[in-house]
Amino acid sequence: MTKQNSVLCFCFVVASLTLETDIIHGKKAPENSMQYMASVQDNNGRHVCGGFLITEDFVVSAAHCYNSNPTHVVLGNHNLKNGNHQKIRIENKIIHENYQRVGLGNDIMLLKLTQKVQLNGMVQTIQLPPAEIHLRENQVCQVAGWGKTETADKPVDELMVVDVSVIDKQVCKAQWGSVPANVICAGGYKTTKGFCQGDSGGPLVCDGLAVGIVSYNHNGICNYPEDPNVYTDVRKYLQWINKTVTDRNSFV
Repeated sequence: MTKQNSVLCFCFVVASLTLETDIIHGKKAPENSMQYMASVQDNNGRHVCGGFLITEDFVVSAAHCYNSNPTHVVLGNHNLKNGNHQKIRIENKIIHENYQRVGLGNDIMLLKLTQKVQLNGMVQTIQLPPAEIHLRENQVCQVAGWGKTETADKPVDELMVVDVSVIDKQVCKAQWGSVPANVICAGGYKTTKGFCQGDSGGPLVCDGLAVGIVSYNHNGICNYPEDPNVYTDVRKYLQWINKTVTDRNSFV
């Protein structure tokens, strides 16, 4: 799919938004606990974004990760230096048609893999939420990823996870000034916990369901509390996801 306009717009993201985010004040994910997590990597084998497996041959990530030119995904191991994993090339990168740039919403991308993943004791899909599910204010969810654990730190090799609480949308809007319509806010505000550089595209998991996609935080600063962390709301894109996954003719 050609998204030159999106890539060009990427250069003009306002300074208050920070991309490629990861985990602050979390802990190592228990081994074999988050079997849906995918490391989205470039042609040099460098982790550029997170993602999550929803079918045997589709991974969900963030649209702005397109700019990092991902070429394959790695599944099945929490430690990226451990070679015991499945590494599969990306066949197509399908960005939502209304995505323009981070901060304007629709920050969602589907990665069609060249072959089906072997589901086993280390790799499984994660269920998407029903459209009508309600997230409660202060509901505790989890976000996971590989990357920085402090603002000035380096990315990590082991998957990290942290609990974050859902923030009321009106509170989120008041702190940011404005946020896109189809987002969820959780973590990064009135807490020391949230995400930072290295894990855009990873899932916000509530009650075992992938309800959000890591999108952006504030100004490259992960010394929380700061402004709320912002996720794409998966519930608002279920029809698009289902249509894309089932309609193979949509790939160009």
